[in-house]
Amino acid sequence: MEKIVAKNLVKKFGDKVAVNDVSLTVHSGEIFGFLGPNGAGKTTTIRLLAGALDTDEGEIYICKNPAPESEDYSQNTPIMMNYENDYIEIKSLIGVVPEEPPMFKSIRGNEFIRFIASVYNCDEDIFQRLNELCELLHIDFLDEFIDNYSHGMKQKLMLVSVLMRRPEIMFLDEPTTGLDPYSARGLKLLLRRMADNGSAIFLTTHILEIAEKMCDRLTVISDGSVVASGNIEQLRAKAGTEGDLEQIFLQLTGADENEIQRLVDEL
Repeated sequence: MEKIVAKNLVKKFGDKVAVNDVSLTVHSGEIFGFLGPNGAGKTTTIRLLAGALDTDEGEIYICKNPAPESEDYSQNTPIMMNYENDYIEIKSLIGVVPEEPPMFKSIRGNEFIRFIASVYNCDEDIFQRLNELCELLHIDFLDEFIDNYSHGMKQKLMLVSVLMRRPEIMFLDEPTTGLDPYSARGLKLLLRRMADNGSAIFLTTHILEIAEKMCDRLTVISDGSVVASGNIEQLRAKAGTEGDLEQIFLQLTGADENEIQRLVDEL
């Protein structure tokens, strides 16, 4: 079932077109990878999809499951919502982990967690899940002030503040950045299980090995425009290579491997 639908998105900053006619669909039960070079428009697209930025053109729909007694349920038809009319309800369905987490530095980690739980009106039993997540991600610093956290500690705090709510839809911008290998492995396994249980997960990453192993479908963006979408085999066909995702990515984004090698040889 569709969970995220974007049609012909355009976002400009002055004369710069950051996102140019981007369309995509993400389904429940799927990990969807969104890849591109630095400055390609990935973070801007996530901010548009998550309602943090307004589009200049295009449409965004966040979809929820119909009630069991409804006609839409019998026809397996999602209820399509938009930020203009359904902002509060959409925000209750989604979770967002930005690349640079905004946080209150003058409070402790456990105070931040309780603040998030109160904003989303979470039940007290959510703290049992929090304890399990803290064990999975090796978090033992919630009683410390956030101002003293490393980048990886802030990343873990932001992740558990989202994961504890079990959102139907997640937007994760470079979620493994700053994580130790143990925590990164636990996160990857958890995201796979959540997708298998029906969540829709939209993630960006520069670590192509992660994208190749985790993602069911991928979209590659370059200079604000989509250059390819599909599963790994479809991307191979589009790129004209039988290589791994790194080779596919370089081919699709117009990178010159000979030039890269020349520059290395000159060092």
